Amino acid sequence: MLEERRVQVGVGVLVCRGHSVLLGLRRGSHGSGEWGPPGGHLEYGEDVLSCAMREVEEETGLRLLSVESGPYTNDVLSDIDRHYVTLFLVARHFEGEVALMERDKCYEWRWFSWDDLPEPLFTPFRSFVLGGFRP
Repeated sequence: MLEERRVQVGVGVLVCRGHSVLLGLRRGSHGSGEWGPPGGHLEYGEDVLSCAMREVEEETGLRLLSVESGPYTNDVLSDIDRHYVTLFLVARHFEGEVALMERDKCYEWRWFSWDDLPEPLFTPFRSFVLGGFRP
């Protein structure tokens, strides 16, 4: 019997400070060694805003004060046989200092200018950037 494949929903949060965005160097899962924003899977029954706030706090220690909706990406990651729709949100207002909270999932967090993003970028975030959206 063939295993049913399902589309997974991810939430990515663009935490912005001026013209910079917070990116982490991923480790331990798909996209390891690639730069991407904080985020994760939308859990069953969870709303997108709650997911965004939870993921950012779990990963960076920051507490979001407000969040705006952004675009989404639709990525088929054929090398790992996964399909993700990633909903992006933008956060410009937050409290706290950036901390590396989940060392098994991220090597480091750094602020990058939108005009000088690092490589390689995590596939959903790369799709976002190539789509031309700038918060």
